[in-house]
Amino acid sequence: QVQLVESGGGLVQAGGSLRLSCAASRSIFNFNRMGWYRQAPGLQRELVAVIGRWGITEYTDSVKGRFTISRDVAKNTVSLQMNSLKPEDTAVYLCAAEDLVNGVWDSWGQGTQVTVSS
Repeated sequence: QVQLVESGGGLVQAGGSLRLSCAASRSIFNFNRMGWYRQAPGLQRELVAVIGRWGITEYTDSVKGRFTISRDVAKNTVSLQMNSLKPEDTAVYLCAAEDLVNGVWDSWGQGTQVTVSS
């Protein structure tokens, strides 16, 4: 496992942008994938974006074209650039790491709140 610390959440108006960052306590290259999940009140946790060991990215349909996940392997950080934010993007965003061996998302950050006002 690894310690993950998120930063960059906050309150923004609809149409605005935020950039989330996740700092890992050891090399992110040791994990199969790094990702951002989100959880809104009353809803299930949702996988928003992932980036694999070789840099391949995937997004949930609702954020395609608006969000971009990136990483800096040298600095052990993963970022999520969120543009054209909508009120429905309001949630706690959590950084997570998928174990290379067993494929389990078993390392989680504490989460950062993103609130988009209309």
